[in-house]
Amino acid sequence: MNIRTQHGVALVMVLLIVAMATTIAAFMAQQQGFWQREMENGRDRAQARRIAEAGIDWARAVLADDKDIDGRSESPNDNAKEMWALRLPAIPVEGGEVQGTIYDQQGLFNLNNLVRNGTMSATDLARFQRLLAALGLPQEIGGALVDWLDANSEVSENGAEDEYYQNLAQPYRCANRPLSDIGELSWVKGFDATIIKRLQPFVSVLPDSNTAVNVNFAPPEVLMAMLPGLTLQDARQIETRIKTDPFKNTTDFLRQLPGNVIQDSTMNLSVSSQYFMVIGRATQGDGASSARSLLRRNGLWASQVRKSLQ
Repeated sequence: MNIRTQHGVALVMVLLIVAMATTIAAFMAQQQGFWQREMENGRDRAQARRIAEAGIDWARAVLADDKDIDGRSESPNDNAKEMWALRLPAIPVEGGEVQGTIYDQQGLFNLNNLVRNGTMSATDLARFQRLLAALGLPQEIGGALVDWLDANSEVSENGAEDEYYQNLAQPYRCANRPLSDIGELSWVKGFDATIIKRLQPFVSVLPDSNTAVNVNFAPPEVLMAMLPGLTLQDARQIETRIKTDPFKNTTDFLRQLPGNVIQDSTMNLSVSSQYFMVIGRATQGDGASSARSLLRRNGLWASQVRKSLQ
């Protein structure tokens, strides 16, 4: 090999080494940039989470203030015209924004009402089946949900207990306890994602098994379920009236019902609420977070029942 050839090989080797070193340096710089960006995003998400949780504390204060006002009122009630129920726009904070929204939960049908003291409530099952019918859903799934909630192992009509669930491809046991989240319905016989999505705007999952329905927030379908004989058209007229003139007490509400509506001592209606769902959302830099909390207002304070963060 002559000197010129050796010099050419050496030059190629140098160029390859330089190219390799440049590639490694660029890769390391890129990885460092990714790491730094991830650190910044993590910081932003953590700050956004703290801001979102602060929205829960804001909701507690708002609900406490409303309860204090109601306590001094001659006709205490909760309705969509009160300050706490207004949907406020996002509020700017340094580097982002925060938003908190309070949703009444007692205008909805509490699924845990289906079982009281471990035993099926026939009255509430009939209400739930009327709600299912109004939504175009199979009424048979009511029996399966009762069995999921009740404390015994006896199979209700159209129901299911351990024997059914243990024979599935992926077996599990019947819960035999109250629901803690609507997502648990996916484990119950007859419930699928389509049914749960259809049902969700009309039901709640509250820890008490004897919660009254606040008529000032109830959708027409829930009013129909609670009041045998009430038609969807009449329920929609009631909803229209409530938007401008909420009911101050249940006596006024019952007085304006059509004559064919069945009224008896088992009606579980109210114009006030104890349970509220609060959703706090926040952004901070490139981070975003949301906090969801179910609050129970007792006296002049709202305590947290359950919370989830995203």
